[in-house]
Amino acid sequence: MLPDYPWDRLVPYAERARAHPGGIVDLSIGTPVDPTPPVVRAALAAAADAPGYPRTAGTPALRRAVVDWLGRAHGVTGLAETSVLPTVGSKELVALLPTLLRIGPGDRVVLPSVAYPTYEAGVRLAGAEPVRADGTVAAGPAPVRLVWVNSPANPTGRVLPAQHLRKVVDWARERGAVVASDECYLDLGWEDTPVSVLHPAVTGGDHTGVLAVHSLSKRSNLAGYRAGFVAGDPALVAGLLEARKHAGLIVPQPVQAAATAAYGDDRHVAEQRERYAARRALLRPALERAGFTVEHSTAGLYLWATRGRDCWAEVAELAARGVLVAPGEFYGPAGGRHVRVALTATDERVGTAAARLTGGEPPG
Repeated sequence: MLPDYPWDRLVPYAERARAHPGGIVDLSIGTPVDPTPPVVRAALAAAADAPGYPRTAGTPALRRAVVDWLGRAHGVTGLAETSVLPTVGSKELVALLPTLLRIGPGDRVVLPSVAYPTYEAGVRLAGAEPVRADGTVAAGPAPVRLVWVNSPANPTGRVLPAQHLRKVVDWARERGAVVASDECYLDLGWEDTPVSVLHPAVTGGDHTGVLAVHSLSKRSNLAGYRAGFVAGDPALVAGLLEARKHAGLIVPQPVQAAATAAYGDDRHVAEQRERYAARRALLRPALERAGFTVEHSTAGLYLWATRGRDCWAEVAELAARGVLVAPGEFYGPAGGRHVRVALTATDERVGTAAARLTGGEPPG
């Protein structure tokens, strides 16, 4: 059985925040608000005449752009273009990966102890058993078939060093399990520099049993395009391609062209990093002045904050000030005393949130 969709529970708090005289500052769901880069929009427009079916495997240009970007920006070597597969954003891949890997009843899937809710939803869709772990998984009769890691992590912003990732990969290989690493925030390191699970320091140059999942939603403001990819073990990618052909899971041709442009252009990524860095520099000290401790949060788009209180009490209090945040409980029981604060609001709205957190504006 699927859990309730978590964001539905936030609706009454959003209404309360919206009633604030100065309007809502929505720092909850983390949807991008900045413009889609012109180079990407131009590529989309140029490819708009697309009467034929696109290739499920992706265009050679897109696969080549991904391989070049992973090597140029993140030191990934030995990745073949045929080991890259475009996806409809990353969320559908996260939700469907257990099913596409033919994982089902009688199998276990390991998730981070505090994790993006779609990992668990995907495991339950497949009929398998989710197991939350902090790095240690107890032996049991059901085999572990898949291990999810997320670095930089949503919601905590924690970065797993190469040595830790290598231990996870070695552990999974000993048991014949696949490691899938959600790396959607890999370009957004702050105090720590994230490393891809495909980096040779992690895999020893062998991608067997390893997959990396990426998205253009946040680093390039392409959430509305639904553009991502999965890459790694060529045998696993070939199996995913075959299944996706049958299911009709295809990225539209104009979106593939736009993604090719996005992975070929580093300038817009640097510009977007600067925007997020400036917002982070306002929000983090404001949270701390309001009595919050910000934990981890060394990379990514979120601040993981706590005052040691129930997360829903914090959500309610901040909503009264017109600031909407996500309760940590959305990400598992271990998050019950934290809130997740997104950097995805305009400069003006982030400035307003900082003022409200520190008493610059009265409650609504």
